[in-house]
Amino acid sequence: MATTIRNPIEWGLDQIRLAGVAVGSAGHAIAETQEGRVAPSLGLRRIGPADLLDALARGLDDFRAYRSDVVFLCVIYPVVGLVLGRLAFGYGLVPLLFPLASGFALLGPFAALGLYEMSRRRELGAPSAWPDAMGVVGSPAFGKIVVLGALLVAIFLLWLAVAQAIYFATFGLAPAASLSGFLGAVFTTGAGWALIGIGIGVGFLFAVLVLAIGTVSFPLLLDRDVTLGRAVWTSVRAFAENPLPIALWGLIVACGLVLGSIPLFLGLIVVMPVLGHATWHLYRKLVAG
Repeated sequence: MATTIRNPIEWGLDQIRLAGVAVGSAGHAIAETQEGRVAPSLGLRRIGPADLLDALARGLDDFRAYRSDVVFLCVIYPVVGLVLGRLAFGYGLVPLLFPLASGFALLGPFAALGLYEMSRRRELGAPSAWPDAMGVVGSPAFGKIVVLGALLVAIFLLWLAVAQAIYFATFGLAPAASLSGFLGAVFTTGAGWALIGIGIGVGFLFAVLVLAIGTVSFPLLLDRDVTLGRAVWTSVRAFAENPLPIALWGLIVACGLVLGSIPLFLGLIVVMPVLGHATWHLYRKLVAG
């Protein structure tokens, strides 16, 4: 049976449809948000750059404590990165290589669940190894976590569709012939610089959205018995009360993921667990009690 390779336009439309399905799956999370807003608010703290450095130091300490287990758990990240890159080449979607790679940042709060659990268990003095990280599946909040994860997947798919549209608007509908040709056009033509400027600006908005709803909500759901709406609203409040520190945290995450992606995403074996553990400690600094 012959295999049909879809063109980039069809692929982009598929991403929009998939995003719609994921948003539909997360619909009851949006309905629950108002409930979270009217519930008694959790106490929040103001943080500064020193707190970010301390969270990173604690995350590195957790990584050192569980090095072999965490490396085993996180070896999947470079594998996923390579698979995504191969798919991009296979479908003639070379311009989406960077948007695909940036998906590690958009999906990171969900992908790091096992790392949060390991840090949580270490904080409690409980034994922890990589099988214990899978304990999140048995968490009472797992259903809510999956719904929130589906929302992040929807945001990621929407970002890919928007990135494709930006490419079409700047370079036209013709697919890139090769990676070297595409990179040459990006850095030596006006259309290429427009693609960079618009892409970074729009990508920044997506990153801010994920920072606002995901930085605190996933660790909070693991740690306490709260509604999904309350977890998301607490994360938004934490961002609103600490916009500059959390924006700086987002920059640290972005730079770490870029460095970890070179070469061949292998650095993510170290970068992802350190950032995941550190995010747990950042949550502890932001949410009182």
